[in-house]
Amino acid sequence: MKFTIEEIKDRLKRLEGWAYDEQGDRIWREFKFKNFREAMAFVLKVAFESEKVDHHPDILIEYNRVKIYLRTHSLNGVTEKDFNLAEKIEGIFGAG
Repeated sequence: MKFTIEEIKDRLKRLEGWAYDEQGDRIWREFKFKNFREAMAFVLKVAFESEKVDHHPDILIEYNRVKIYLRTHSLNGVTEKDFNLAEKIEGIFGAG
């Protein structure tokens, strides 16, 4: 089920650093690293975790910064699946 804007904003209170992009109807966060290698290692871990749950984020890599955008494409918006993956991504980031 696709979340309403109010539901999304309420759920974002539990995820530090994540925001809602109304225009793209997606949640996103930027992660910063010491260098390109660390950024790429993070992206690879996110890719493997995403594949496990059959959810594929849009990822933008700019040297030591990684932006991740989550949206359930089949429902054209943000769902529980996006927040579940965001939490997993936070775990990957926190584990360093």
